[in-house]
Amino acid sequence: MLRRWNRHSIRSRLFLLFLISTMTLLILVCVLYYQKTTQIIHSKISDLAEKNISQTAGLFDLLLEGYDSVTKSLSSNSELLRLVMEKDREEVDGEVGFISERAITNLLGATYYSRDDIIGIHIISTSGKVYSYERRFAGIVDRNYSSAEWYRKLVESNGRMVWLGLSEGSLINSILQQDTVFVFGRQLYDFNNYKPIGVVLIETDPKPILSALSNVTISPNSRVYIVDPDNRVIATTDPGIPAADNMEKEYPSFEGLPRPSGNEVIVDNRTDQLIVSANAAMANWTVFGLTPKADISAELAQTRLYLLIVIAAVIVLSTVLASLISRNIAKPLKLLIREMKQVEMGNFRGAVNVNSYEEINSLVSSFNRMVLRMDELIDRITLSSISEKNAELQALQSQVNPHFLYNTLDMIYWMLDERENDRLGRVILSLSQMFRYSSHWEEASKTTLRQELDQMRHYMTIIENRLEGRVTTGIDVEDRWHDAPMPKMTLQPIIENAVKSGLEPMDLDRPGILRVYAEADEEARELRIVVADNGIGMSEETLEHIRRLIKEPVFGRNAQSEPGTAPARRGIGLPNVHHRLVIMFGESYGLRIESVQGEGTTVVIVMPLPVFQEGGCIHEHINR
Repeated sequence: MLRRWNRHSIRSRLFLLFLISTMTLLILVCVLYYQKTTQIIHSKISDLAEKNISQTAGLFDLLLEGYDSVTKSLSSNSELLRLVMEKDREEVDGEVGFISERAITNLLGATYYSRDDIIGIHIISTSGKVYSYERRFAGIVDRNYSSAEWYRKLVESNGRMVWLGLSEGSLINSILQQDTVFVFGRQLYDFNNYKPIGVVLIETDPKPILSALSNVTISPNSRVYIVDPDNRVIATTDPGIPAADNMEKEYPSFEGLPRPSGNEVIVDNRTDQLIVSANAAMANWTVFGLTPKADISAELAQTRLYLLIVIAAVIVLSTVLASLISRNIAKPLKLLIREMKQVEMGNFRGAVNVNSYEEINSLVSSFNRMVLRMDELIDRITLSSISEKNAELQALQSQVNPHFLYNTLDMIYWMLDERENDRLGRVILSLSQMFRYSSHWEEASKTTLRQELDQMRHYMTIIENRLEGRVTTGIDVEDRWHDAPMPKMTLQPIIENAVKSGLEPMDLDRPGILRVYAEADEEARELRIVVADNGIGMSEETLEHIRRLIKEPVFGRNAQSEPGTAPARRGIGLPNVHHRLVIMFGESYGLRIESVQGEGTTVVIVMPLPVFQEGGCIHEHINR
């Protein structure tokens, strides 16, 4: 397979690679897009169903609370209860009895007109007397009510609210059987001896209940059920399937369906239906919403169809583009390959002329230039090799000069020592040691505080002999800091500036004092090497200028020189020392300068506080 692939031309390879890459990317994008779209749709529908059923359960509880308050207003109406008991005992008769019955009816009417959705209010006393206030056909009572299930529940309720749910027609009016009503009631008690005196039955318009249930539907095939703890359907938006006796309707079984506890909402999508459920706490009922997943996936079918059309169109377009692009790329490359074979055979006089893509044209032009200049490049490489060897020889020769200087200074020292010229001998020896120290830059120019102090002592030997006692040096650095690492040539530039700019210009009758000491700040984790003099100091303007100068980059400072002037000499001054400290330790470290004109100058070298271990010391600070 690999050999067969290798025998294909570059045009065939480009065509297949372009087509396969495009198809792979297209299919991957479509699959990811479809999965993400499916996930988003299912998530949004689940969230919508959860919010809807939660709102519906809350609305249903509000409706039931309103109905509950209606029954409570009747059961707590002492006048109504008194009249019912009197009529029940037949304490009134004739015209007075008629007035009492009319008063009961009026009280029921007041409650009836307090709400728009009440269809009928019925009070059945323990003696069997019925008092009704209905929208129409009042007084036509089904005399078989005493054997009905609903009546038994009201009698056995012990005063609790009884929610009887939806009913196909009135439970007590034998004529009104064509309209669906929502029925509830409770038992009435005598407040004096807490004995039952009858029951109240209220029938209401079911539209508010059904309207609340319709909020849960999220598709045309969604079905909503209100189910009691015994899995009996109280209300539903499902027309149902008529049973064999045509008296009841068959509904899905609610056994095993998840029922929430408390105020939680349960969303179950493990089956072929999206099931959401919530509690109607007022009646201890559960609201179920069942939506077929096929309805949820209806929108996804259109997305799939759209993606298939896009894939087919892109396949056709990619095939055409792959053919055109592979042919345009392959033709100039074939010419280039043919000419490269000529170069491989030693022919450097050929040239390729093509007019293709910019990158291929650039490649061909580069090839032509490469062929034309190959001999020249070979000569340059040869000359470069010779120059490199000459540079190495010069570098070796340059090492001879410092060693010759050390040996010469040592010879002068011994000659002076033989003639007992100790003072001049010490100066020559110090100068020799300074040259030797400053010319050795191994280990990335790192040294220790001990070596820097030794270098300072050599320098001050020369200065003190030159100034003949005008400068006194004091060094107070604890031995434990002597092994602290620091950049090489840090102290000498600072000491040199202190001597030349601060101590030498002083009056001859005023002795110059140069102090070097170390102090540690444990809280800031800093080691500070202080170089202080009692010289002439400097003004605030000069001090600020120097502070700005040491903050500037060392490289490129000559670019700031005035036009027409020679660039400043690059020495190892305070800016150089500061930047080497920053490079070695970080931006938080370096030089800090304080000065008072006429009193002196203090330069502080701030380094990280070292941590000493057996065999040496290390710094806590890690320069990042």
